[in-house]
Amino acid sequence: MDPALRDSTFMKACRGEKTDYTPIWLNRQAGRYMPEYHQVKGATPSLDFFKTPHLAAQVTCDAQRILGVDAAILFADLLPILEPMGLVLDYLPGVGPNIENPIRTSADIDAIRIRKAADSMPYIAEAIQLIRRELPADIPLIGFGGAPFTLASYAIEGKGSRNYVFVKQLMYGDPGAWHALLERITGIAIDYLNYQIDAGVQAIQIFDSWVGCLSPQDYQEYVLPHSRTLIAGISGRVPIIHFGTGNPALLDLMSEAGGDVMALDWRAPLVASWDRLGVSAVQGNLDPIVLCANRTAVESKAGEILREVNGRPGHIFNLGHGIIPETPVDNVKALVDFVHGFRSVD
Repeated sequence: MDPALRDSTFMKACRGEKTDYTPIWLNRQAGRYMPEYHQVKGATPSLDFFKTPHLAAQVTCDAQRILGVDAAILFADLLPILEPMGLVLDYLPGVGPNIENPIRTSADIDAIRIRKAADSMPYIAEAIQLIRRELPADIPLIGFGGAPFTLASYAIEGKGSRNYVFVKQLMYGDPGAWHALLERITGIAIDYLNYQIDAGVQAIQIFDSWVGCLSPQDYQEYVLPHSRTLIAGISGRVPIIHFGTGNPALLDLMSEAGGDVMALDWRAPLVASWDRLGVSAVQGNLDPIVLCANRTAVESKAGEILREVNGRPGHIFNLGHGIIPETPVDNVKALVDFVHGFRSVD
């Protein structure tokens, strides 16, 4: 890795090393809250947008440049990885992701196609290479993908869900089929994330966005073996950030599954969780809705987190989830400036 990237503030924090200031990047930092995003996207359908490398590269680099954050994250989505498996995916206005042929039976699982990401998703590597050429030399690029549970949940439900009825029907009702599905998805995800690393990302974030619907017991039985396999399959190449939402009671088990950086949502106390987990680095964890208030509130709530951390090496500032479309851009810029300017009390 180039020394400028290896010694960047973000990469040093991933390793738990001391930095001159707290690095910050933000989940969904390129998105609908930015006028520049809409200018690039125009009328392009969402799925086509994700698959057009020069458009994905532009919004990725625009967000990093406009905000001045310490890392860029590949503009993509969790779900196009499901298409090569044989699922029919679209993004419907006002609805979001929609899968026409969700997985509900053992026959559906048997029908899953397994293809190399390099063959089925060449647009990802092309976007990564374009981004890497355009980013400043000392700004790392983060790749990402869904965790096995979250990918399986989308594949089974076919769209967003509140109660995860079809997921839990399969999980509880046919554990053998459940584990067979997650084994296939895990293997595909390992290949996909290694493909991103080969293409030139400097870190990987694994999103387990739906895992908060589970109890610790269910996570341990139905999820932990697969998340552990995924992380082991990409470990040692670049820092891995492991992120889940909605249930702080899962953090110990998620940490057991692996990762170099544990990313916390706003429901978990940051320093207490950090101490308990014993990890060298953490990421988080401002409530993203704070950014919809005023600048005073943004700086106050961010200051609470930074004062509690008090300069401890290994903290990467981020939100506890993604920026929502209603967020004022000026508040996001104010947050980045405040975090960069904050100095701990010696």
